[in-house]
Amino acid sequence: MTKRSKILVCDDDETLCYLLKEQLLEEGFGVDTAYQGNKAIELIKKKNYDLLLLDLNLIDMQGEDVLHFVNEYNSSIQVIILTGESDVRKAIDCIKMGAYDFISKPYNFDELLVTINRALEHKELLVKTTLLSEQVNKKLGTKIIGESIELERVINLANKSAMSDSNILIEGETGTGKELFAEYIHKHSSRSENPFIVINCASLPDSLIESELFGHEKGAFTDAKSIKQGLVEIAHEGTLFLDEIGELSLTLQPKLLRFLENGEYRRIGGVTNLTSNVRVIGATNRNLLEEADNKKFRRDLLFRLNVITLTIPPLRERKGDILLLARHFLEKKSPIRSPKRLSPEAESVLLKYNFLGNVRELEHIIERAIIFAENDFIRPDDLNLPTNIIQKVNPTYLTENESSESVLSMEEMERRHIEHSLIRNEWDRTKTAGQLGISSKTLYTKIKKYEIKR
Repeated sequence: MTKRSKILVCDDDETLCYLLKEQLLEEGFGVDTAYQGNKAIELIKKKNYDLLLLDLNLIDMQGEDVLHFVNEYNSSIQVIILTGESDVRKAIDCIKMGAYDFISKPYNFDELLVTINRALEHKELLVKTTLLSEQVNKKLGTKIIGESIELERVINLANKSAMSDSNILIEGETGTGKELFAEYIHKHSSRSENPFIVINCASLPDSLIESELFGHEKGAFTDAKSIKQGLVEIAHEGTLFLDEIGELSLTLQPKLLRFLENGEYRRIGGVTNLTSNVRVIGATNRNLLEEADNKKFRRDLLFRLNVITLTIPPLRERKGDILLLARHFLEKKSPIRSPKRLSPEAESVLLKYNFLGNVRELEHIIERAIIFAENDFIRPDDLNLPTNIIQKVNPTYLTENESSESVLSMEEMERRHIEHSLIRNEWDRTKTAGQLGISSKTLYTKIKKYEIKR
């Protein structure tokens, strides 16, 4: 084990502490000693220790109390209990509380050293596992933002699909989040601990896509100076995501079909059939059934691929998610020291905009607005949308006959605020009334009074 590890020895037997310290120093460890439980706790608060050798019977407290503190304060510290034969039962209870192991006194130093190294290896493994999990979660970013009924329907289907091992086709316009859903399915499947590999079929020529997918042997072509693993091999036991699969040429489609049928493939230049257990998720913004009718996509490949089909609705068909997504992008992209917020007028404009580029377009609009906004509030002009859209889509936005300095009556301000709240909540009157702090009956009366229409 690494010789830079720091060990704390806590025992009221000063002679034992001295001997242990000398022996451990000879092994290259950093060592401190404490003769009381309170002193050990103080040292743990000041320094980062990897391991604690802990006696159960201390002068000022029980060793179990120190162990309990370690579990609460820094559970990554590995604890080995030093105990007499009469306290073996208590030592076993400590292991149940989280201690790594125990050693009976008088101890054999070689046996103790083996236990110490194992405990330190255990800690290193825990740290690596935690870091890897955080990196994977950060990379995948599989939190899907939205509460609309349309999106919930797709999420429910994605959850059911994740439980199976079937191939999946994800359909949707550009920018709807097809790759995000593919990642979501992978992360919620039994393959989540294995690779999630992505290839964009529209970004590479045929020769490179085949090499990327299936790999090549040394000497297969001019630049093939060594064996290259294909992505289907790297993704073994995991998920392979083929983005824009509708762009795959008719030359490559039969090779992909063969792989989907039996998991077999050959590297370019190879003569041996290889196998890989991979779940394939394809995504397209085309209608592949029409493509098949027009002889641009193999019908047998389509049927092999779309065992399960997810169709992600465009953003204009799930208006209830627009403001949630906009606020998410604001939080994600705004400077920490000067966070931006959407004005009610800007929110109304966004709710009426069609977003032909879907979620990706909304993200770019928000990112641009953060740059253009002169203060903490983003106004309609900061969105940099066509002027005619800003003028016509939102009755709460100031017209040409109103200056920004016009004084509005209290009733007009109330009317606009109610109308904005109704739009934001997709005319859910119960939810709107709750947010406004009034009863549903009162809200209904005001809608009639101000002639607010959907």
